[in-house]
Amino acid sequence: MPRVTRNVASTALLTDHYELTMLQAALHSGAAHRDCVFEVFARRLPDGRRYGVVAGTGRVVEAIRDFRFGEEEIAFLREHQVVDETTLDYLASYRFTGDVWGYAEGEVYFPSSPLLVVEGTFAEACILETLVLSIMNHDSAIAGAGSRMVTAAEERPLIEMGSRRTHEEAAVAAARAAYIVGFGKTSNLEAGRRFGVPTAGTSAHSFTLLHDTESRAFQAQLESLGKGTTLLVDTYDVRAAVAEAVRLAGPELGGVRLDSGDLVAQAREVRQQLDELGATKTRITVTSDLDEYAIAALAAAPVDGYGVGTSLVTGSGAPTAGMVYKLVARKDDDGTWVSVAKASASKTSVGGRKYALRRLDERGAAQAEVIGIGEHPVGDDNDRELLVQLVRGGEIVGDLSLEAARARHEASVAELPARARRLSRGEPAIPTQFVDDVEG
Repeated sequence: MPRVTRNVASTALLTDHYELTMLQAALHSGAAHRDCVFEVFARRLPDGRRYGVVAGTGRVVEAIRDFRFGEEEIAFLREHQVVDETTLDYLASYRFTGDVWGYAEGEVYFPSSPLLVVEGTFAEACILETLVLSIMNHDSAIAGAGSRMVTAAEERPLIEMGSRRTHEEAAVAAARAAYIVGFGKTSNLEAGRRFGVPTAGTSAHSFTLLHDTESRAFQAQLESLGKGTTLLVDTYDVRAAVAEAVRLAGPELGGVRLDSGDLVAQAREVRQQLDELGATKTRITVTSDLDEYAIAALAAAPVDGYGVGTSLVTGSGAPTAGMVYKLVARKDDDGTWVSVAKASASKTSVGGRKYALRRLDERGAAQAEVIGIGEHPVGDDNDRELLVQLVRGGEIVGDLSLEAARARHEASVAELPARARRLSRGEPAIPTQFVDDVEG
């Protein structure tokens, strides 16, 4: 699917004030140009979730590419005295020239998985923290919720339709993340233009209310959009609306949508009515504040597809993935690599550059997330390396295709044990093991 390239503004000020004051102090101390390794990881999954989903890395590397301090950005920083002139001189020529490794988009992850590894000088990598986390925490939260909804839907198609329930730019990112995990379409046109996500939509209740009668509204929609369109049948009386819809369109009516009431009971009643009227191929789509649990409850109902909004774009109770961006290794004055780690209570981290593989059994089922510190963990022939290079020397080299991410997600979920797909609260589907734990 082609991706539309667009002209974008600098992403440099999508950051926190203290990123630049740290840079100023590091330039002052002389440590700003030490080689460093930063890593993105989550200490835990959202409460009760059994796996997480990596999303947003494609947007991250493009945002890093666009991280430039132009005349307007420099003028703002100078006017507000955010940093000194020495720092402004550095920022004026800022370009990220380091390397970025990460879990490919669509991949599942677990606590402590090294989801993104940023290698560069402290000056280059430190000031990317807020930008990286704001994208990955949002997109991965949406993807994690969306993946559970796709599982609950059991191969019935889903459309993302939550644009009116979130920030306008978050809506575009949410549609992209939802597509990665298996949603088929979005209602958001900008997501279609910008990322190539398929779009769909027909009408709202206001269209029916605009016309003098429901019949006239249906007739106008059918004449304009064809008999294959989907008619919204719960503005007034559902049974009367279905009867009129089939009278006007005949058995070729594409679909009806239910957006309120007891969806299970209504779907059964509408399916029976459609069949009795000869519209046996007319599809039933349900909407109305669905989440993964509501979708699962509809599994036995004669529903052909779902439209999901609010719960999806707010992460279905987990609006952030809880990821952090931490310095894990740096060079000292002699050029020797030193592992560093935060030791604060409840916020500890593990020092050293990480490598990760997915340990699989002889049938290809995931057994553990194995993380090596400072070196690659040794795996069997069927184990999977998880880190791929996304940026080399400041240039994007990773595959950012949404279709590849979509296929990757389907495959990575399929290799998890069956318990991973349960909606009930539980522990992570597989354990995270550091090399020392494995060898010990």
